[in-house]
Amino acid sequence: MPKKRSIKRKFISILIPVLNDKNGLKKTLKSIFNQSFTDYEVIVIDGKSGDGTLSVIKSFRKKIKIFLSETDKGIYDAINKGIKLSTGKYINIINANDTYFNKNSLETAKKFLIKNNYDFLFGAVLKKKVYYKYEPEKMRWSFNFYPAHSGGFFVKKKIHNEIGLYNLKYPCSSDYDFFWRMIKSQKYKGGQTSKYDIISKFEGGGFSSKYSFFEHVLEETLIRINNKQNKIFVLILFFLRCLRHFSKI
Repeated sequence: MPKKRSIKRKFISILIPVLNDKNGLKKTLKSIFNQSFTDYEVIVIDGKSGDGTLSVIKSFRKKIKIFLSETDKGIYDAINKGIKLSTGKYINIINANDTYFNKNSLETAKKFLIKNNYDFLFGAVLKKKVYYKYEPEKMRWSFNFYPAHSGGFFVKKKIHNEIGLYNLKYPCSSDYDFFWRMIKSQKYKGGQTSKYDIISKFEGGGFSSKYSFFEHVLEETLIRINNKQNKIFVLILFFLRCLRHFSKI
């Protein structure tokens, strides 16, 4: 009896959550399909858009492995759906309207991942300037330990299999909760690219900008408490954050 041919697993699963941003999605997809590195699969998770986003997805259908178009409970719910459907070794999330920095971005990420045997990578991201540092020792008091963005973040799918998906209790900062669980476990090896190895370009105006300062800081406080950081220390951080914010107004 002949053996079944095994299907080679892709190196990267690229997840694109989108809602009513047909032009942004088109720009993001073109950025992906312009990459010199091609060992990836593309999964688009649409939150039941009503602006023609579906027609953009269909126009690229031959190059998109999977797409969903259904209502969800927010961006992290959409991302979780994509993670469950993904088959790649690493997962990268790039939001509609964001792009890879140049045609060699994925090749650059792959080189860092393989050379260093990383389980996760925080790649440099261009916002209004280049953000690139990964300083986990700062996480105890600041979530600004990686001032980059999801477009530059690559993580092995096995980590999600082992520590879970994004927690929907945190609609604007669930990535912080995931990073906390991942880094504090001390089971995984991670690092950063250099300032000159830019992976993605962030256009701004994302979903998190819709939340107020207080919503952000309250959610970050709950993440710390629920991950068993000392409550007194966390409350001191909360009041210091508020004091610094309101002193600038």
